[in-house]
Amino acid sequence: MQNYSILWADDEIDLLKPHILFLKNKGYDVTPVNSGADALDHVEQNNYDVVFLDEMMPGMTGLETLAQIKQLRPNLPVVMITKSEEEHIMEEAIGSKIADYLIKPLNPNQILLSVKKILDNKRLVTERTNIGYQQDFRNISMQYNDRMDFDEWADVYKKLIYWELELDSSQDKSMLEVMNMQKSEANSEFCKYVIDNYEDWLNDPKAESPVMSHQLMRKKVFPLVDATAAPLFFILIDNLRFDQWKIIEPLLSEYFTVEEESSYYSILPTTTGFARNAIFSGMMPSEMERKHPDLWVNDDSEDEGLNNHEDEFLRRQLESSRLNIKSSYHKILNVNQGKSLVDNFNNLLQNQLNVVVYNFVDMLSHARTDMAMIKELAPDESAYRSITRSWFMHSPLLEFIQKIAAKGGRLIITTDHGMIRVQKPAKIVGYRETNTNLRYKQGKNLGFDDNHLFVGRKPERLFLPKPHVSTAYVFTLEDYFFAYPNNYNYYVNHYRNTFQHGGVSLEEMIIPFAYLKAK
Repeated sequence: MQNYSILWADDEIDLLKPHILFLKNKGYDVTPVNSGADALDHVEQNNYDVVFLDEMMPGMTGLETLAQIKQLRPNLPVVMITKSEEEHIMEEAIGSKIADYLIKPLNPNQILLSVKKILDNKRLVTERTNIGYQQDFRNISMQYNDRMDFDEWADVYKKLIYWELELDSSQDKSMLEVMNMQKSEANSEFCKYVIDNYEDWLNDPKAESPVMSHQLMRKKVFPLVDATAAPLFFILIDNLRFDQWKIIEPLLSEYFTVEEESSYYSILPTTTGFARNAIFSGMMPSEMERKHPDLWVNDDSEDEGLNNHEDEFLRRQLESSRLNIKSSYHKILNVNQGKSLVDNFNNLLQNQLNVVVYNFVDMLSHARTDMAMIKELAPDESAYRSITRSWFMHSPLLEFIQKIAAKGGRLIITTDHGMIRVQKPAKIVGYRETNTNLRYKQGKNLGFDDNHLFVGRKPERLFLPKPHVSTAYVFTLEDYFFAYPNNYNYYVNHYRNTFQHGGVSLEEMIIPFAYLKAK
């Protein structure tokens, strides 16, 4: 155990000798002083790991001493000890950012627990986390090596995310490497599962299938629209992975209760142009092309050009579902639009359904490949989650959500697809008109090696448009990305370790759906 030092200030310090001796026997160095002024002198001249401070000292009180200690050493943990149970003293101490609050008479184990909670917390949590993951490691591996259905795959993915976040927040990162290897193995098995089942989900009426993008509104959103209930706000944060949802969820717990946290499966390709249009139209891409030729835009290099008609797709889906309700649709592409939405909030309360698409995460992930600064800021999943959380905390979106809570509104948070950090290149050859996405390609006479790919030679079976007789769709699996042989080294160096979407992986296909009610 690390040799921690404790400063203990109490005007009756001699009466506390048994407690001090107890702590010393447990391996702690304890320096006793009998006034606030002495405590300040020692804090100024020495380094301590924690201070025990009696509140009822003559001269400088504990609260006065606490205020000065915090000015000298803002991060030094202070435990306030008092005979008084008066609420205002507790509140003042807590407001001054104390680490703990103990009421006399003290007992030795109470003191030891407080010390361990403050000084050994990270070490003990890390040890328990590592042990917990080691115990669950075998269970997870056995689970994904069995024949699982789509719900069980979602459960495995959520377990992996739980442990990834737990291990990421612990001091010892050694188990993270094991965790990443297990996630990679799980991804490999999941991709085999998708290849074996995806066509059946779409074509076989008897096949057990997950809720997918084109069914999301009809199966999970429209049933929540209720003329007698508070307005429903449907917020789609573009490109939001399950792990990113889990790190912003605590920020919402102050305002909302999570009534349902589930997942659904993105269609392929896992891109904005296909998956998000499927959400708002309630149709697969080839159906949109056939039934709404005025709205459907064929795939090209510019993702955003494909999503200019979401509001009209939504309007037509509401109409075909015979939902005669007041609704709104807003797409937020920048901070000013986000602020304008907040300013316009009260006008939305008259609608039964308000749909908001927030494009930030998608913009960041694409910027990730173009901006050296973003690449430096987000070199891995942990940093990427951190950036997402920081943005969310300071964005107009959080202010908008707070307003929903204040008015007792109901909230859905979801996304259209996730993304994966790509590592391994897969060579492909195609004509100039072949789309530029790094995780999937569609075109005629594509040249590729079938390894690590899901090949759709019959686009109609995948309900995807077929511009030419020989059009095929090719999706990368796991963390592979496409690179052209004639510019191979440039592609590999520029795009390796960037976050991409369009292919098949747990991260891209299994995505969050949360329904929340205001507290």
